[in-house]
Amino acid sequence: MTMKTKIIIGGKEYPCRVTMGALLRFKRETGHDVSALNEGDMEELLTLLYLCVLSACKADGVEFGLTLEEFADSLDAQEMNSFYASMASGAEKKTVKKAAK
Repeated sequence: MTMKTKIIIGGKEYPCRVTMGALLRFKRETGHDVSALNEGDMEELLTLLYLCVLSACKADGVEFGLTLEEFADSLDAQEMNSFYASMASGAEKKTVKKAAK
């Protein structure tokens, strides 16, 4: 499985990927690095996903005018689960490649 690059919010498809801009925004928004992400904190998980969509939209020139709360109101739980599952899958593949070297 590859990293998910599209997400559907409120019936509309948007680009979604982890960018350096998303990581920078996350640190500025939360006050800590994404490496300290609390996986049990729904607000942090939603914030990271929101910032990944916001940053990817900026990078791709796609209009995205939702606030974090509007994003959360329109986001299907399955979309969020799918995003984080694809992130975990991508991390596992990187770990396996490093171990094989």
